[in-house]
Amino acid sequence: MSIAAAPATPYVVLHLGLGSFHRAHQAVYLQQLIDAGDARWSFSGGNLRPDTTELLSALQAQGGRYTLETVSPAGEYRYQRIEAIREVLAFEPTLASLIARGAHAATRVISFTVTEAGYYLDLHDKLDLGFADLASDIDRVRRGEAGQTIYGAVCAILRARRAGNAGPVTLLCCDNLRHNGHRFRGGLLEFIDRCGDAALLEWVRANTTCPNAMVDRITPRPPPELRERVRQATGWTDAAPVTAETFIQWVIEDDFLAGRPEWERVGVQMVDSVAPYEEAKIRVLNATHSCVAWAGTLIGLRFIHEGTRVPQIRQMAWDYVTHDVIPCLTQSGRRSPVDLPDYRDVVLERFGNAALRDTNQRVAMDGFSKIPGFIAPTVRERLAQGQTIDSVAVLPALFLAFLQRWHRGALAYTYEDQGMNPDTAHAICASADPVAAISADTGLWGELAGNEMLRNALRHAAQRVLDFEKGHA
Repeated sequence: MSIAAAPATPYVVLHLGLGSFHRAHQAVYLQQLIDAGDARWSFSGGNLRPDTTELLSALQAQGGRYTLETVSPAGEYRYQRIEAIREVLAFEPTLASLIARGAHAATRVISFTVTEAGYYLDLHDKLDLGFADLASDIDRVRRGEAGQTIYGAVCAILRARRAGNAGPVTLLCCDNLRHNGHRFRGGLLEFIDRCGDAALLEWVRANTTCPNAMVDRITPRPPPELRERVRQATGWTDAAPVTAETFIQWVIEDDFLAGRPEWERVGVQMVDSVAPYEEAKIRVLNATHSCVAWAGTLIGLRFIHEGTRVPQIRQMAWDYVTHDVIPCLTQSGRRSPVDLPDYRDVVLERFGNAALRDTNQRVAMDGFSKIPGFIAPTVRERLAQGQTIDSVAVLPALFLAFLQRWHRGALAYTYEDQGMNPDTAHAICASADPVAAISADTGLWGELAGNEMLRNALRHAAQRVLDFEKGHA
């Protein structure tokens, strides 16, 4: 189908980032809606960078269809054919195909999955122009080109949409950033303002919304043996299968400007406020996941499920949630719709799913974004209440020990961290007092940087981590 042609369905969601998570999560919900008899919507999608061209080619060859494998903690496997992605757009540096699809009047939602660091926001939710690719994107957009960051790409799409009088559109974040819709919108408006396009800025303010959303499903990188498992179980020769746990959740603020799929028919929670759900997920699941990954790496483990079977690691995770997170999320005047003790136990059970073979390498990445996003808020609130932070301090202490391994070149795998300045990270590790150095880093802690109670708690936790490492040497 040419991009100029009408889409296969009356309405389209254009998704930027056709990675494993999108195909195991958002596309699955839309497939369930199609299976329930509502075929009015479909996904189109592609990527902003040329790092998954083989995957896109495989999906194109299969007409966007692929197999989802799900596996329960009890080891029960199920296979489902997903056909909700009706159009796969090949990568091209100009992003011409993505822009054309985004500018089509049938496209009513533009969704995207990026990492926390991919928002390029500082601790005050302003664009951090210290990132060269972000600064380059501003120059590209000023020249009328598309950029490679999420802002540069969406800006180019919206500019074409405005020019083509295609009507309003909803911009939907599908990731782990807290208050993602509001923060993305702030970053986008600042980006457009810096590009000097006043007319587009006015149009975007009036013709877009950016709902907050929370997503949850553990989705490991597809292992090489997945294709053969799918073939043996289904008879399908699939070059682009994905695997995930059975648990799935999606909570969305119901703020759509140009229509949306009736996701609530298939279990999506459409709510007035996502905040309590995302706080529970980010602090309980995401932070604990990193805790298990960093700790497991320190004692030579490869997979997440292995770490949950080590009593000390499981206790670290349990203590962190029980002693510090739950009191924060249930303090006076603050009630959570989530049963937090039950959620904690379910999360640890999910992490113990051996069949997922989820790697510490995948989960340990991006610590320089996860400390301020997942962990620092609990530290900040506990200290503001005059409470101890002994349990939560273990998490940054684990990351420091992990970072020191990276500094010495002693990690068993390549560490990826979009938010890390390598020079800063090496300087922290090489300092005479790494605990003082990391606790004084404003990028990690903001106004807490240099706080004596944080430093003392982190020093005590660092000794506990050292004892833990020695005990498993």
